Amino acid sequence: MPTPWPTANSGRDGCVICGRSHAEVWLTGPDRFNGRSDPYQLVRCPVCSLVWLNAPPSPSEMGYHYGENYDREIANAASAPDHWLPRRNKLLRLKSGGAILDLGCGTGGFLSAMQAPPWKLYGVEMSEGAARVARQRCGAEVFAGDLLEAPFPEKSFDAITCFNVFEHMYEPGAVLGRVSKWLKPGGIFYTMMPNIDSAACRVFRSYWYALEMPRHLFHFSPATLKKLAQSSGLKEVSVTTHRETYSEASWHYVIDDLLKRAGYRRPPMSEFRVERLHVKIARKAFRMTLLPLIDAAISRFGDGETMTAVFTKQD
Repeated sequence: MPTPWPTANSGRDGCVICGRSHAEVWLTGPDRFNGRSDPYQLVRCPVCSLVWLNAPPSPSEMGYHYGENYDREIANAASAPDHWLPRRNKLLRLKSGGAILDLGCGTGGFLSAMQAPPWKLYGVEMSEGAARVARQRCGAEVFAGDLLEAPFPEKSFDAITCFNVFEHMYEPGAVLGRVSKWLKPGGIFYTMMPNIDSAACRVFRSYWYALEMPRHLFHFSPATLKKLAQSSGLKEVSVTTHRETYSEASWHYVIDDLLKRAGYRRPPMSEFRVERLHVKIARKAFRMTLLPLIDAAISRFGDGETMTAVFTKQD
């Protein structure tokens, strides 16, 4: 099962960007993916607006919040034929070859897409089983364990990537500090994550699918990510957002809650089940008719839901 990115100090002593010790309660909600009712609290720094999970589960407890169902969901998303192609193409526009390190490489999906003579492949992965698969799959040199314990020398990499993993880390500031040390001068850090200041988050609030409480420990906006990267010695190349509202999954959570209040409890999203034919037909009709209109309406409330950022290590 996937595990979080523990470090020696996973406490919340203050904002990791500005150091302010008092945060404001911003939003409360449960783990809707697993259908659990225990509430979690997101807090926001009143100075720099960084959002994080207050009193998160410890690293030793976090495995309970992942599990096989979460594994399957992530694997299904990453198995689409063109899933890695846009990321590969973007990276190739920035760098033509060299040593590349993928943080949270899983079973090596993205590294496999970069498998070509100009590239020397490296990865970091908490799961020994996934790391083993990645090594066999693409011949990458993969360190299995805590990222901050990885023994890579300074100025080792031309590119470091991190796709939908950074928000799972207990100490993002320390991680970016390590990224800055590992990059060669002129090297790039290319990352993707949800945008907490997005339109869909403003509309759905605690029902927004990408909140992933309590698995997502920090929630970044373009502004807060830029500030944290700058404090780690990285210079912005580009930070953009694009539409990925997750509105179908978010509406699933809303309907789950309404049915629960009416006395009917259906299985949570995490539990695999074969849909009946009439349900599949209704879902497809919804995707082809109402969903595009809903997404268009949501988009009027703010920026895109997925954030793509590129930073460089200055000479």
